[in-house]
Amino acid sequence: MQPKVMMKKKNISASKASLILFLCQIVSALDVPLDSKLLEELLQPPTITQQSPKDYIVDPRENIVIQCEAKGKPPPSFSWTRNGTHFDIDKDALVTMKPNSGTLVINIMNGGKAEAYEGVYQCTARNERGAAISNNIVIRPSRSPLWTKEKLEPNQVREGDSLVLHCRPPVGLPPPIIFWMDNAFQRLPQSERVSQGLNGDLYFSNVQPEDTREDYICYARFNHTQTIQQKQPISVKVFSMDSLNDTIAANLSDTDIYGAKPVTERQPVLLTPTGSTSTKVELRGNVLLLECIAAGLPTPVIRWIKEGGELPANRTFFENFKKTLKIIDVSEADSGNYKCIARNTLGSAHHVISVTVKAAPYWITAPRNLVLSPGEDGMLICRANGNPKPDISWLANGVPIAIAPEDPSRKVDGDTIIFSHVQERSSAVYQCNASNEYGYLLANAFVNVLAEPPRILTPANKLYQVIADSPALLDCAYFGSPKPEIEWFKGVKGSILRGNEYVFHDNGTLEIPVAQKDSTGTYTCVARNELGKIQNEVQLEVKDPTMIIKQPEYKVIQRYGQVSFECIIKHDSTLLPTVIWLKDNDELPDDERFLVGKDNLTIMNVTDKDDGTYTCIVNTTLDSVSASAVLTVVAAPPTPAIIYARPNPPFDLELTGQLERSVELSWVPGDENNSPITNFVIEFEDGLHEPGVWHYQTEVPGTQTTVQLKLSPYVSYSFRVIAVNEIGRSQPSEPSEQYLTKSANPDENPSNVQGIGSEPDNLVITWESLRGFQSNGPGLQYKVSWRQKDVDDEWTSVIVANVSKYIVSGTPTFVPYEIKVQALNDLGYAPEPLEVIGHSGEDLPMVAPGNVQVHVINSTLAKVHWDPVPLKTVRGHLQGYKVYYWKVQSLSRRSRRHVEKKILTFRGNKTFGMLPGLEPYSSYKLNVRVVNGKGEGPASPDKVFKTPEGVPSSPSFLKITNPTLDSLTLEWGSPTHPNGVLTSYILKFQPINNTHELGPLVEIRIPANESSLILKNLNYSTRYKFYFNAQTSVGSGSQITEEAVTIMDEVQPLYPRIRNVTTAAAETYANISWEYEGPDHVNFYVEYGVAGSKEDWKKEIVNGSRSFFVLKGLTPGTAYKVRVGAEGLSQGPGVRSSEDVFETGPAMASRQVDIATQGWFIGLMCAVALLILILLIVCFIRRNKGGKYPVKEKEDAHADPEIQPMKEDDGTFGEYSDAEDHKPLKKGSRTPSDRTVKKEDSDDSLVDYGEGVNGQFNEDGSFIGQYSGKKEKEPAEGNESSEAPSPVNAMNSFV
Repeated sequence: MQPKVMMKKKNISASKASLILFLCQIVSALDVPLDSKLLEELLQPPTITQQSPKDYIVDPRENIVIQCEAKGKPPPSFSWTRNGTHFDIDKDALVTMKPNSGTLVINIMNGGKAEAYEGVYQCTARNERGAAISNNIVIRPSRSPLWTKEKLEPNQVREGDSLVLHCRPPVGLPPPIIFWMDNAFQRLPQSERVSQGLNGDLYFSNVQPEDTREDYICYARFNHTQTIQQKQPISVKVFSMDSLNDTIAANLSDTDIYGAKPVTERQPVLLTPTGSTSTKVELRGNVLLLECIAAGLPTPVIRWIKEGGELPANRTFFENFKKTLKIIDVSEADSGNYKCIARNTLGSAHHVISVTVKAAPYWITAPRNLVLSPGEDGMLICRANGNPKPDISWLANGVPIAIAPEDPSRKVDGDTIIFSHVQERSSAVYQCNASNEYGYLLANAFVNVLAEPPRILTPANKLYQVIADSPALLDCAYFGSPKPEIEWFKGVKGSILRGNEYVFHDNGTLEIPVAQKDSTGTYTCVARNELGKIQNEVQLEVKDPTMIIKQPEYKVIQRYGQVSFECIIKHDSTLLPTVIWLKDNDELPDDERFLVGKDNLTIMNVTDKDDGTYTCIVNTTLDSVSASAVLTVVAAPPTPAIIYARPNPPFDLELTGQLERSVELSWVPGDENNSPITNFVIEFEDGLHEPGVWHYQTEVPGTQTTVQLKLSPYVSYSFRVIAVNEIGRSQPSEPSEQYLTKSANPDENPSNVQGIGSEPDNLVITWESLRGFQSNGPGLQYKVSWRQKDVDDEWTSVIVANVSKYIVSGTPTFVPYEIKVQALNDLGYAPEPLEVIGHSGEDLPMVAPGNVQVHVINSTLAKVHWDPVPLKTVRGHLQGYKVYYWKVQSLSRRSRRHVEKKILTFRGNKTFGMLPGLEPYSSYKLNVRVVNGKGEGPASPDKVFKTPEGVPSSPSFLKITNPTLDSLTLEWGSPTHPNGVLTSYILKFQPINNTHELGPLVEIRIPANESSLILKNLNYSTRYKFYFNAQTSVGSGSQITEEAVTIMDEVQPLYPRIRNVTTAAAETYANISWEYEGPDHVNFYVEYGVAGSKEDWKKEIVNGSRSFFVLKGLTPGTAYKVRVGAEGLSQGPGVRSSEDVFETGPAMASRQVDIATQGWFIGLMCAVALLILILLIVCFIRRNKGGKYPVKEKEDAHADPEIQPMKEDDGTFGEYSDAEDHKPLKKGSRTPSDRTVKKEDSDDSLVDYGEGVNGQFNEDGSFIGQYSGKKEKEPAEGNESSEAPSPVNAMNSFV
């Protein structure tokens, strides 16, 4: 530094000259593009591209390869030095150099020894333009010596004592990796109690009986030679107190006093490092490893702190159970005193390690290659730093510059070489060497003086494609020496491009910031210097942007449902889009339930895992757009097991290591209540500014019970901790002790500073005030400063307190201001705040848009154009333009109506807009107004325009009346919206036969002034379908349809119809009945389905001409829709009834009390059984006396021959057959022949089965047992003697 200071004192102009030269170097130094063809043609000094590492350890069993590769034009030649002298490879048969390369190969495998080639090697690459050199490459063969033989004595240790097993591996190159294993080659388990140190020794903080073994073996692995050396096994025997007492007792008499002391607990003592302090030197950029291992019982816990500072965040790691502190990428700032503290329940021990970080040289500015033109100036700069400060020396073509050939254009100034008016002979390679006691840096940088005419490297007629309204970058990569000037033209013979709409980059690229469709065309780039001129053409195409016109929308779907997301796009016709769907920013699951359509995504059978965000991404070769929507799957929340609960609050909070800006907080976790604690939330209270209000500070993982907290000045801190598990948050812990930090200047300024005027003559400056703990000290105030932008004006400032707004009055209307708000307190100011731009108040715009033009596109759409107003007249932020337009009258009706003005807003500085939704054949007016933040400006003069005719709406109605044998009368109303002058009506009709097939179509044109028509010469008893619409000169409007039927004869026709459909529903079936009016011999059918469903109707055919039907197999508790139809009519199509809706009965509850286990039911059943037993006895006595029951006599007298016998195989009844409707056997219609009564038969109601049941009841409600039309017969009495009497008959007789 001293020579530079003296130079400045002696010659100030020399310093200015250096600065000018430096600027010239930046401006005029050439960059050579990495173009392979260009590089092959240009002369270039050598450049080292590949070399072996400085410290090169080789395997002595393999050939030695020392790399040295370089490039240059012409290709360089190579030579080597060894230990500072020339290395003649031709004299050593074992050494060869690779062809076209400087890489040496030393053939050790053919009898050579690696030790003979140890040394320092350096490579030189040379051509006619200079010489480059490599680093000094130190070659050393790796070594893996054997373990020194030693006699190992067994280690006998008392339980609880500490122990160190020394490894002492042999010194190898590079040092070996140490690990401990047993005879079975299994790694020995390590823990907080037993661990391996950085030196390879095995440390026991305290030994336990289970540590007794004879195979503690230390292994050393030498990676370079892939060998492992083994130390002799070490034996450890731990004497427990119990075994020691037994030994003593066996050797003493009963009268002797014996007994070893029990295991005593001991406070920590450091095993390594020893003493209270030590030192450590580490190099910048390396990994710093500090170690503390302690003995003690219980096993000590290690904690690390940095005295007077904090451990660096994101670079600090703890290893070996926190016994090793690891800091990566150390710098000088990491120097200091590091303290390790070993603590157990009996006390603590500590050790302070003083760390000094030195630095081998490192680059601040490495020299860079220079490409200059003859006569230009340049500069090579070589700046490095280190600790201690490195020395800088220069070489030219590998020779110290002091003894190198002189060059009049070169001047050395410390770490800088200055070149003035260079010539081609000035080309050379310079080496900068920066070195100190910890290492060196060597960099090659060439100066290449070239004289070359311009060349354009961009391919001719290259095609560029961009999206409209996006930047277009047209390349013109060039090279020349001197540096060529670049000009751009549009078209082959166009004028030179200039102006704000173009940006010209130094590398020749032309940028069109906002490319429009009219930017498409041919662009010509011209490069020229004093040696020549060249030009090149490129093509630009501007495409329409890709848009998603229908985006996916938020959906909520129930589990197992179906959901669909839409993604409809619009794109340039020449681009091919691809649509990709993502779920939560990842690929869709490989699941067949996901169906990707052309413009939608459908998910079938949705499950809970389908919940998430779905994104539609549309890609083309030029642009990409996306849209997302969230799918929420509704599902019942899982029921948590009652054995889980929120954790108990932490306790025993303690503050340690109090510093001005940090403190360490520790705590003891509460009971986690069977759900592991996932994290702890730390909150703080500011008792000085906001007592009683708790704020979030940070959170840490659930395995951590200490945290280093960053603090703010002038805050009275109290902390509390909340534990969190999957169930929830615990109650907060009790607050910690209070800690008041010292006052300081504010660290930050107010945020969200804005300047917006509320009136045309003021500026309202607002900001978000600092919170109490952000003040950093008492007396918080704000310095508000402002000045008008782009005006040479001084800052105006005012200091305020307890406010967040300041109003500046008397300002010009809507001018920009520079604004800043700075916080200060009694101790001083916060850092200088950032400036923001605000504006004084807006006023209404002064002028209206001019040159308003309307272009009518069609009968419902028009395009309006206007000239933008001058920005100075807007007097505010231009928000856009509003177009007011309204319908004056309809040209077809000439009737005025209430004027309803419509407003369309066009954002930004647009000068045109579309007016949709116009009514055809109408007269409109419009005007345009400019809008700013204050409001609207004056309106432009009203512009009148008319819309042309359009097609009319459908006629307002079509009625068909007065049907006869061959005619129908049609009446209609004119269209509600004629949209022009009606020219005619078009009537089309055609017959429909019984199978719903359409006949030939007949068309009739009717004058526009008609409103009715009688159609004659039609077929009798025929259904016709009519299509009716109106026409204007533009075309036909939408049509209205109707159907009608001519009558069969002159008498009143009989219209078939089905009415009064009624439904009687049970749980799984329903009786459907109806009334029919019409011809006979028709076929009925019943259609039904689930109400509200879009599924097709289910159809059931009714046998015969009955007017009822039973629907079976229905779902309980479900709403159904039903209708009845008739087919097979001799004239005309079939008919259908209107829909009816019914609901089946609910299903039996799935959870019922088991009545059979109820006490009252058991008692009742016992009573009934006793009663039945008495009745059976009475019946048996009477029967033995030959008596007959009244009902029995009637049954005998009216035997039913149709009763089918019981099936012999399973004892069930045969089916009851009815030829008409195949109805099932009516429950309760007869007593089974086995004289038993089924429970389900006795419980069901007779009415459940519809018509056909004619049972009668006595006056008291008892059932007689007779059925009209069908009588049951008993089996012959000859067969009765072997069967027990029927309990039912017995009951009837008893009653």
